[in-house]
Amino acid sequence: MRDMVDVELDDFGPTARPARAGRRSATVNRAESPLSWLAARGLVSPRQMEAGERLRADFEAAGLAARVTMRWDAVPAGRHAGAIAGDPALGRIAAKRRFDAAIAALGPGLADIAWRVVCAGEGLPLAERALGWPARAGRLVLTLALDRLADHYALK
Repeated sequence: MRDMVDVELDDFGPTARPARAGRRSATVNRAESPLSWLAARGLVSPRQMEAGERLRADFEAAGLAARVTMRWDAVPAGRHAGAIAGDPALGRIAAKRRFDAAIAALGPGLADIAWRVVCAGEGLPLAERALGWPARAGRLVLTLALDRLADHYALK
């Protein structure tokens, strides 16, 4: 999917502000994740990309992303949420366990950047600033985290 928009550039890269006349700008695809952006430019390997996508898939399947509103899904009449065969909640629990195991395998130093970029969808400059790291340190640490994640998932 493509969601192209012109945005202003600052010293750290694209901003969320729409482009104004006379300012530096770039066209970005808002539907593209930071990890897929790095992979499209050859800055992460296919193995690292697959590891990141597995982590993100477990994050999404576990329902760990922030919710905007409450869920209004009705429980089927005559059934209890925990007693349904093939219950979606069991899938969420399994995904949460896989996600927690992957984050534990990364450790506290690597889990921070992996979570911010892969799961939260923050760009590297924003993640570096949030973590108090120097510019361009995030990519190196992210690739180390993705390599460790690929080892955890036993990817070749």
